[in-house]
Amino acid sequence: MSDLKSKFLQVYPILKSELLQDPAFEYTDDSRLWIDRMLDYNVPRGKLDRGLSVVYCYKSLMEGKELSENEIFLTSVLGWCIEWLQAFALIIDDIMDNSHTRRGQPCWFRVPKVGMIAINDGLILRNQVGRILKTYFRDQPFYEELLDLFNEVEFQSLCGEMLDLICTHQGEKDLSKYSIPLYFRVAEYKGAYYSIYLPVACALLMAGENLDDHLEMKKILVEMAAYFQVQDDYLDCFGDPEVTGKVGTDIEDCKCSWLVVKALELANEEQKQLLNEHYGKEDPACVAKVKELYRALDLESVYEEYERKSYEKLINSVANHPSKAVKVVWGKYITSRGRVMKS
Repeated sequence: MSDLKSKFLQVYPILKSELLQDPAFEYTDDSRLWIDRMLDYNVPRGKLDRGLSVVYCYKSLMEGKELSENEIFLTSVLGWCIEWLQAFALIIDDIMDNSHTRRGQPCWFRVPKVGMIAINDGLILRNQVGRILKTYFRDQPFYEELLDLFNEVEFQSLCGEMLDLICTHQGEKDLSKYSIPLYFRVAEYKGAYYSIYLPVACALLMAGENLDDHLEMKKILVEMAAYFQVQDDYLDCFGDPEVTGKVGTDIEDCKCSWLVVKALELANEEQKQLLNEHYGKEDPACVAKVKELYRALDLESVYEEYERKSYEKLINSVANHPSKAVKVVWGKYITSRGRVMKS
């Protein structure tokens, strides 16, 4: 597996070099340097779980067959396309959330002299995905399905972001609109499809499979994504930024997070009033009051119970599913992220 990862990493500079020589645009020295820096800052700095999952899943689908150099290269290209898509999503998401850090460094739009140019940079990243796919897959029999897959997943993700932003705006006026069904709907559309389903679907298409034959797999992958989203929400509040690489802002941003939804379920009328008064405000004193309430409601233990039950359910679902790809994705993500328990 380490050899596959090293080969995966070798593909990034190849793709970057080709994009910096894209004949569709006559680069100036300054614009080429800008894109070069922007790509390095945003694309390869994460855990690369999504991209690597394409390679590992494809290998699992090949039932132990030794992959050719071309297969490794093409699955790596697909994996990097997902990392490009992820970089686009994070740049735009950080701007909308007014976030400060990402992956242990300032968000791209907060870098000196970048600012709102980051919006255009994000759009360039998204368009580069299509250019990479065209370069390497237009002669493949699954090219049209591949384009449809990326377009559909992006549409679902953007609609999920819309749901998140709409309910956040409504929450500023009335937190009672927040609910568990709404929360998991946002988690499904905003993150599940592009984050966990897309890598597996890319591997399936590379292997000549019909995606319609794997709907049960898709359901399990969406459940995995929900589990990891709740983890992220927990860490946003209780995690150490030195470890997570991100300063949590869900409380300030009035996000429909798992924690606030559970707090609303458990709170008495006085506590709900406190949430309505202080949730969604940037004042550090308000944030502290919300966190104090979370602790009073013992949400850390509530999370721990949810985590335990969800983990056990997923372990059983993965173990009983015939696809090795599902097992690969679960193993990859749980190894990379670990189980997040209360401190």
